[in-house]
Amino acid sequence: MFGLTFDKIVVIALIAGFLLGPQRLPAAAAALGRMVRTLRKLADDTTGRLREEVGPEFDDIDWTRLDPRRYDPRRIIRDALTLEPAETTERARATAAEHDRAGEA
Repeated sequence: MFGLTFDKIVVIALIAGFLLGPQRLPAAAAALGRMVRTLRKLADDTTGRLREEVGPEFDDIDWTRLDPRRYDPRRIIRDALTLEPAETTERARATAAEHDRAGEA
């Protein structure tokens, strides 16, 4: 959950408790609860609407492939520099062979 551990959440809750005080803390907790319920309902409604629009293919989608945490710019650049696609390699070989033939003639 956003890189927050249980320890960090407890510290944030304690700080919020001290800042808000005993009079405002129950109202703030109730507002936080309403906000979480609203966000959860929004997420469920969005998922339902997406299921309706996409249809049965919705369950076939590989959601892990679309996870934004997978897109680490360092890894993408490293892979681009170290991996050679077969198509690019074949084009380079064909171009080199053409240059070799042109040089022999």
